[in-house]
Order: sequence, then structure tokens, then C-alpha cells
Amino acid sequence: MTEIIIAIVQSLLLVLLAPLVSGTARWMRAKMHTRRGPSVLQDYYDIFKLLKRQDLHTANSSFVSRLMPPLFFGTMLVLACGMPMITRLCPVPLLGDIITIIYLMALPRFFFALAAVDSSNAYSGVGGIRELLVGVLVEPSLMLALFVAALATGTTNVGQMGFMIGSLSASAPVAVVVAGVAFAIACYVELGKLPYDMAEAEQEIQEGPLAEYSGPSLALVKMSMSMKQILVVSWFVAVFLPFGSAVELTLPALAVGALVYLVKVAVIFFACSLVENLVARVRYKLMGKQTWTVVGVSVLAFVFCVLGV
Repeated sequence: MTEIIIAIVQSLLLVLLAPLVSGTARWMRAKMHTRRGPSVLQDYYDIFKLLKRQDLHTANSSFVSRLMPPLFFGTMLVLACGMPMITRLCPVPLLGDIITIIYLMALPRFFFALAAVDSSNAYSGVGGIRELLVGVLVEPSLMLALFVAALATGTTNVGQMGFMIGSLSASAPVAVVVAGVAFAIACYVELGKLPYDMAEAEQEIQEGPLAEYSGPSLALVKMSMSMKQILVVSWFVAVFLPFGSAVELTLPALAVGALVYLVKVAVIFFACSLVENLVARVRYKLMGKQTWTVVGVSVLAFVFCVLGV
């Protein structure tokens, strides 16, 4: 029963705090550029404003365009129920398997790109193709890094992987460290930060698939994108940085675990903001030259794992 309560609380907190995290990132980026910038609550204002507007769709769009926003949002909620955030155990073990998480992460990406093509807008179609390209370039390194961690820990459950790594019981510690580096870089690409994306600018290609959305549908998608960022960071923390998470399901342990989790997530997002403001934008067609380097690091981790190092 405690696990179910934790899963529900995690999902609710994710919905409530996602706009705050994205708004804080925008505010921090503005401060680093010596600009005044928007309020940290700006994303809440934007979402509430969109919820009051009319939901419009193009005449040629099918049910796919209408299905994508609630499917994106629902998938993020399901992932939040199974992701170990404040504990080292998955609240819902069935949803904590890395294969299940990978497929659930790929599902909204597929419908995101499909809805872009379905809108019959050429600009949206280019954005949808770009989204699929990012998935093809990033997901192999993600999967290989997780595969190395699974081999080193003997399990594919995220909670148990984190428990083994947190207790320093992995059979190949060097391979786990190298896999963690590769996974961290791949997660950074997934976050939609510079030099690969500039998510706050609607004219960017990443926002192209959203050109034909408005009202509550657009609010759901923007909320889901912010939730995805937190879940990607939580995924990395749960597997490769589980230190400090609650091992027991007692109130003091959960409180300490929640505090440590917030500190780790805040540090990671701050580091991402620093990196984002130190690099220049690159063309998305050149991403392959950098993402293949990440794949190479993942392969190196696999070699270390085979050698037992």
C-alpha cells in the first residue's frame, strides 16, 4: 500500500512542479545572459492561459493529432508511477523495467512525429522528421549504456540496478562509471538543451510539430515536455546516482530521500544550464557526429563489462 501511495504522490508532484522547473531554467538562463527574464512562475501563467482558449485543429488532421497530447501526458504519468525517485525501489515494479521504460519513452516520440506529419503542415513535418532523427541518434547509446549497467548488476529493474550500484555491488564498477558518462550525455540531448535545441523559442524546428496546436492540447504538450525533462534526469539519478535515496519505507527515510533527490536534481539542472550557456547552437543534421561519439563511449563501457573491469 505504501508503494502505491508513493507512486501517486510522485505523479502529482511531477505535474505540479514540472512548470516550476522549466520556468526556473528559463529564469536562470536569462540571468546568465544578464537579462531580466521571465518569472519562475511564467510557465504556470502560460498553461492556465492556454487552458482557457479554444482547442483548434486543422481540417485535414485525423484522430492522431487529437490523441497525441493526452497520450503524451498519460505516458509521463505512467513513467512517474514506476520511476524510483526518492527511494531505491520502484513504486510499481512492473513499470520499473528498463525495457518497459525505453518503449514508453519512445511511444510519445513516435506519436509526436506522426501528429506533425498528420497536420499537413510542411513546417511541422520537418520538425517531426527532426524528432525521429534525434531518437535514432540518441536511443542506441541510451540502450547500450543501460544494457551495460544491467549486465553489471544482473537485473533490468531500475530500482534493483540502483540498489546494486548504490551498495557498490556491481560486478564491473569501471564499466558502470563509463556507461554512466555515456548515459548522462545522451540524457542531456534528450533534455532539449543547447547546442541541440532551444526549446523556449517557438520558431525553432523542435517547436515545429506544435505549430498547429492551440488551447488545452498545446498546454498538455508543453506540460508533458517539462515532465519528460524531470523524468529523464530522474532516470539517470535512479540508476547511476542512487546514493542518499531511501532504502526503507519509513517516514524519516523518505523525507531524507526526498531532500537528497531534490538536491541532486537541482545540481544536475544547474550544471545543464551552465553547459547550455557555454556552447553555440549547431545544425541538427550535424548531431550524428557527436552522438556517435556517445555510442563509442557506450561500446567502451560494454568492453570493460565483458572484461569484468
